[in-house]
Amino acid sequence: MAKPRDYNKEYREYQGTPEQLKNQSTRHKARRKVIAAKGAAAVQGKDVHHVNGIGAGNGHDNLSIMSVKKNRGLK
Repeated sequence: MAKPRDYNKEYREYQGTPEQLKNQSTRHKARRKVIAAKGAAAVQGKDVHHVNGIGAGNGHDNLSIMSVKKNRGLK
């Protein structure tokens, strides 16, 4: 039987690190920017993708909307 997932450990060791908190903040800002420009319905159930990477900024030319599956499959 599989061991239960330890969400507290994941947060302490990865999601709660300063780098990941900064990335999360950038993702939230990008989503708010796209919602302001295109409306909430445009991003419902979709991800906002940073074309040139998350550190490249939240300019309109660096943001696009795509399906969750496609965006999270990119590496």
